[in-house]
Amino acid sequence: MFQDITLEELRDLQQKQELAFVDVRSPSEYEQATIPGSLNIPLFNDAERAEIGTIYKQTSVQAAKERGLEIVSAKLPAFIKEFAGIGSKKVVFCWRGGMRSKTTATVLSLMGIHTYRLAGGYREYRRWVVETLSAMEFAPKAYVIHGNTGTGKTALLRRLKEEGYPVLDLEAMAGHRGSVFGSIGLASRNQKAFDAQLLEEMLRIQASPYVLLEAESKRIGKVLLPDLLVRKKAEGIPIEIEMPVAARVEQILQDYRPAEYKEEYIQAFRQIKSRIHTPIAAEIETLLLADRYAEAVELLLEHYYDPRYAYTAEQYGDHPEIRFAVGSTEEALAAVRGYLQEQEHREGQADPSLEAKQPSV
Repeated sequence: MFQDITLEELRDLQQKQELAFVDVRSPSEYEQATIPGSLNIPLFNDAERAEIGTIYKQTSVQAAKERGLEIVSAKLPAFIKEFAGIGSKKVVFCWRGGMRSKTTATVLSLMGIHTYRLAGGYREYRRWVVETLSAMEFAPKAYVIHGNTGTGKTALLRRLKEEGYPVLDLEAMAGHRGSVFGSIGLASRNQKAFDAQLLEEMLRIQASPYVLLEAESKRIGKVLLPDLLVRKKAEGIPIEIEMPVAARVEQILQDYRPAEYKEEYIQAFRQIKSRIHTPIAAEIETLLLADRYAEAVELLLEHYYDPRYAYTAEQYGDHPEIRFAVGSTEEALAAVRGYLQEQEHREGQADPSLEAKQPSV
């Protein structure tokens, strides 16, 4: 038989063994939000789910069950084979721990495939995420990376994370770069998906003495940062990255790839062109239309992004004492890495997250 398991029991079990989470909801439900790391093996696809829902509302519960059984019966061999190919112990869930996960767990049990079923389903997981983010204490002190647009802050954090440093990559979790051009070429996430990713990452690095993150606003694309992270950022130690304009332009072209998304960038620019002096805005648009992206980016920095950054820094009193004037992301990486190692040595601390994997120098 399958075994129902509470979320609390499941979190404890995760510390002892590897588990494979399987979301048996429809692909569109899974795409909207799921437990991070879950596979999607839907009992019903979107069209089948819609059909059964219509029968449920317009005919009867029994008729909906019968149609559901008819659909599932036809796909059972392939469905079971897909689960059998998963090596780890399996945890199945649906929206609220109802018929879809119960049916899946029962069928798998009959075929000798032991499965846990998450009590309360995804709805219970979402409740836990919201409550935990509202109440938790996040212990690590924060190093907050500041810098004008194009100074490679996100690239820097991703390199540090690859080397084993405790990083919260908020833009990656939001699927957005935090500007009017921020969603182009990316899959923006909703609040549910963002919160889940964020909480799992925060729990993963909770024991670290510090965390690195970017100086983002409270809103990144479609999502809002939780209050505890806004406070942590405000109380953090700011580190300013300074870089020549030419290097910043090059970094922006690498990150945003305007040649691949020309029309999207032109449309996004038209949303902000009224905020730029009219002759300059006209010149930028002309340059974009002519594929002269480097020149357009340089004018955007000079006449839009840099003045806005300076104004915000002045308004909020952001004057970091730790500054690194560098010529590239590689130099920024070396500078920040060296600073962190110096701080660890000075404080006599060793970051637990680095013991297993020492940063490469």
